[in-house]
Amino acid sequence: MAIFSVYVVNKAGGLIYQLDSYAPRAEAEKTFSYPLDLLLKLHDERVLVAFGQRDGIRVGHAVLAINGVDVNGKYTADGKEVLEYLGNPANYPVSIRFGRPRLTSNEKLMLASMFHSLFAIGSQLSPEQGSSGIEMLETDTFKLHCFQTLTGIKFVVLADPRQAGIDSLLRKIYEIYSDFALKNPFYSLEMPISMKLKAEEAGA
Repeated sequence: MAIFSVYVVNKAGGLIYQLDSYAPRAEAEKTFSYPLDLLLKLHDERVLVAFGQRDGIRVGHAVLAINGVDVNGKYTADGKEVLEYLGNPANYPVSIRFGRPRLTSNEKLMLASMFHSLFAIGSQLSPEQGSSGIEMLETDTFKLHCFQTLTGIKFVVLADPRQAGIDSLLRKIYEIYSDFALKNPFYSLEMPISMKLKAEEAGA
């Protein structure tokens, strides 16, 4: 069981804060010799497979790790440019792990806006006045939980379907937002929050 992501969306549908607490699942890993028999291209700051499906590797899969070192965007965690590294015969044989790409910042902004619109549609579809809107969406792999404050701020958590205690978590996130953002004299209401709590502080 796990918490996958947290989103905070303002009343206009803008993304205030987002945190991912999971790593993309690897779908294929293979050791290659030179030359690489896949066509890799840079798209939206991610290195994706453009041609050459094989052994569970699909077009659209992203490079997640090289020789066990995680890849973030177009660079490895130790600072190497992925396409440049894979273009050098001296670096072979090389082990590459592939999987679904991580969402980009622009995609997260778009999804927050889309959920805001979906939430409004859900409220309008209600046969009764004063609908609370969408509080939960369920799929076979995750549940989306939403808590909207009286001022229209939405706190959204994506979690494992078996995860318990999400209602308490949503209200705790709201409490933290109130204490660390709204009480900060330098914070402008409904603007993005760039500061992250350290994991050990958040868990205290």
